[in-house]
Amino acid sequence: MIKDTLSKIESAIAKVEAGSSPEKAELVALLKKLKSELSVLPASKIDDIRSVGYFTETAAHEVTRENASPQLRNLSISGISYAVKGFEVSHPELVSVVNEICMILARMGI
Repeated sequence: MIKDTLSKIESAIAKVEAGSSPEKAELVALLKKLKSELSVLPASKIDDIRSVGYFTETAAHEVTRENASPQLRNLSISGISYAVKGFEVSHPELVSVVNEICMILARMGI
């Protein structure tokens, strides 16, 4: 399930119009780092991380739509932030990676 979600996020990043931009390259690198962090996550946290994945997938979808809705984009990014809050103490590196992804998307105007 998480692997499928990560694959979908990867596909959405590949569609970002700024094809060879440094931001896109950074997103790809952060996704790799996110995969690494997820690989060591305890089984007891899988459902919580699924929520983060769903919101991230939704945000990626919203930013790559042809006629993207700013409201849906903002809601999905807010959802990521809320879902991640539970990991701030127990998994700070995971939270850091997700925050970096959100910051890059914001810098790109997404």
